Amino acid sequence: MTSVILGGLPALAAAATVARALIRRRPSGLARPTAVCALLSLTTTATATTGPGSFWKLPEAALLLLLIAAVTRWSPVRELRVAVPLAVLAVAVWPAPLIDGGFLERTGAAAFWLLPALGAAAIGAYPRRMDLRRRAAVGEARRAQRLQLSRDLHDFVAHDVSGIVVQAQAARFVAAADPSQAVLALERIEKAGLNALETMDRTIRMLDEEEVPDASPQPPGVPQLAALVSDFTESSGTTTRLLLPPDVLESFTHAREASAVAYRIVVEALTNVRRHAPRAPRAEVRFVPVPGGVELHVTNEASRTSPGPRSDPLRRGGGGRGLPALAERAEALGGTLTAGPYEKDGWRLVVVLPLRTTRTTPAKEPK
Repeated sequence: MTSVILGGLPALAAAATVARALIRRRPSGLARPTAVCALLSLTTTATATTGPGSFWKLPEAALLLLLIAAVTRWSPVRELRVAVPLAVLAVAVWPAPLIDGGFLERTGAAAFWLLPALGAAAIGAYPRRMDLRRRAAVGEARRAQRLQLSRDLHDFVAHDVSGIVVQAQAARFVAAADPSQAVLALERIEKAGLNALETMDRTIRMLDEEEVPDASPQPPGVPQLAALVSDFTESSGTTTRLLLPPDVLESFTHAREASAVAYRIVVEALTNVRRHAPRAPRAEVRFVPVPGGVELHVTNEASRTSPGPRSDPLRRGGGGRGLPALAERAEALGGTLTAGPYEKDGWRLVVVLPLRTTRTTPAKEPK
């Protein structure tokens, strides 16, 4: 009777562990009880004989297989590293004392029972791996969203804030001599501040989970460049021309992604003009149609107070990732972005954007 009770102790412990997990609905706490059950099983296997208690070994192995799958699926890695190998070993060697044979026969039986133990571990590992991959995908999507939001803030808010700084500096110098100019500067500051707040509101709406995607505003594009260039000329004092042929404007209406990228590039380029060449007398934004796309040129003359050449914003260490990020956007569309010195201490940014439209050109009727 004592041998029956002792032989059934591991099976009863494993059954209690399974029942406890089902009742409490907490499969994550199975690693340590499983390790205890495995040690009890190994102890009874090492001391077992073909006596009355040996019939417990088969149900014991079946329960250990369930625990192996559950521990592999839900337990922390630091805990399952001990529990799973012990349980796999217990399942593999349980028939060893019941076999009348030599070392080879017992090794063959252990190898045979090792297969279902490894299969149980694989059954638990597969959904665990899928869950880890799903979490990694969600984390990557969140990282991409944060990167997108940071770029939005840099591209648009930095443009408006730099305009506020320039106007505030101008108002400080002209306030005593010409108060009317100071009032105009304050009006421009107010307008730039409202634009920055609008951008912040748009960013917050993008973060709102209850926001309907179709109701979110479309990002600005090439059609809004005329207002952007006009505001820049008014606020910076740099006379800026926009050369946008009607056929190029029409082509951008059918390529919204390229239109949004072109707008962002112009915003960043004009922001850099304001930062690095605040006294530049003239700047130009020019679109040139090319086969399969368009070339965007943003050029500015040297600042009257900056005789030396500018540093390359694509390589500089500080000040954000404006142009490098825009270069990545252009490359994602299949285009290129380059920037460098132009004429005498000036600067030029050139972007080539392919325009992939969804329009279909009707075939010409034969004459």
